[in-house]
Amino acid sequence: MPVPIPRQRAIPAAEGGQAHAAPPHDTTAPPLGGPRVNGFSSATDTGADTGGNGSGLTLLVIEDDPAGSLSVPELLDSAGKPIRIRTARNLTEAERLLTDDVHCILLDLALPAPGSTGTTEGDEDELVALKHVLRLAPRHAVLALTANDDSERGAEAVRVGAQDYLFRDELDGRLLSRAIRYAVERKRADAAQRQLTESRLRAQENARLERGLLPTPLLEGSPLRFAARYRPGRSRALLGGDFYDTVRTPDGAVHVMIGDVCGHGPDEAALGVELRIAWRALTFAGLCGDELLSTLQKVLEHERADDEIFATLCTVDIAPDGRRAGLCLAGHPAPLIAREGRLAELLPYEDGGPALGLLPRARWPRRQVELGGKWSLMLYTDGLIEGRIGQGNQRLGQEGMVDMVRRQIAAGLQGDELLEAAVNEVRDLNGGDLTDDVAVLLLDRTPGAR
Repeated sequence: MPVPIPRQRAIPAAEGGQAHAAPPHDTTAPPLGGPRVNGFSSATDTGADTGGNGSGLTLLVIEDDPAGSLSVPELLDSAGKPIRIRTARNLTEAERLLTDDVHCILLDLALPAPGSTGTTEGDEDELVALKHVLRLAPRHAVLALTANDDSERGAEAVRVGAQDYLFRDELDGRLLSRAIRYAVERKRADAAQRQLTESRLRAQENARLERGLLPTPLLEGSPLRFAARYRPGRSRALLGGDFYDTVRTPDGAVHVMIGDVCGHGPDEAALGVELRIAWRALTFAGLCGDELLSTLQKVLEHERADDEIFATLCTVDIAPDGRRAGLCLAGHPAPLIAREGRLAELLPYEDGGPALGLLPRARWPRRQVELGGKWSLMLYTDGLIEGRIGQGNQRLGQEGMVDMVRRQIAAGLQGDELLEAAVNEVRDLNGGDLTDDVAVLLLDRTPGAR
């Protein structure tokens, strides 16, 4: 038997272990054996907790019914507790009563809109009240209540944004409980789908941005072959704190660098991009060695978020004939070189300078190295050598990396295949994805090069 909505009753409600004073029109329908509402114990994104913490459900009814003819059957949640029914006679009251513990709104479409005459005559939009509620409660499920002979208006309410519509004279416990459950779940599903779509759009935008920030080698006219692999440690990212670049200057020299900003979040990635772009500009301006690195340190000091952020760097300037190079290390591991007829080995360099950003007046000496006629030069970040080996705490290290690359070269791998095999083997040895960013690049001088 339907129970008329009570008026002007103040009943304190204990929810989640805390007592709250209910508003003047906040009531709890007495459990008189009415239909049981099932399936509301799981939380949703459409409002506050849906009963998992013992607080139960709340339905906000918005209607203007001076005669009290509108009756809502008493409803019980899945735990057998009465569903709290909160009523508002107008949208002003509804706004005050619409707190986070409300899970669903039942709106009478006959409710006059704010500032209207109370009749549809002269009102251009019959659903203005619904639109107001949807703006007021974008996260809540909404059920529209309409007259029996006005299904077209109810369908229009759903098109505008309501989850469903009900006929005013057909309210019963079974129908209403099912409608509430459907409305809440549909609102939750719609919100989840919208969040998924927004996340996909953001991911696509970030991917386009990060791809645009990755370098395009400028080696036109050079006989050297270039290959690179990049894997950020940050989940679902394309760009981390590691950075690299390669350019050929008008004099025929090829300049290559690789670096690593401490950390691997978006701020470190942005700083790495700034340093890479600055390196390219300074290289084309003719700077190299200590002068270039001192200027990059100034860039880092001005752009970093705090004084504890630093960056390691390795630069190699290859002479136009391809047989000699100048090497500078700023706290970075030495490159690996594989010469024709000799085992791959690390370039000897004990006089490198500190990482950028550590010492204000640091110096970075530039050392000349002989490359030979045919060679492959591999530059890498520490993510390639700091992965674990097996279940223990042992790291691969530079010696382990050298042994690994020697085996892969002996197996006939070179160029892209060599880098891919190296990165994959390091990952396999680590037992899964590496936590640090990994950048590795390779320059080859072919036998036909002068």
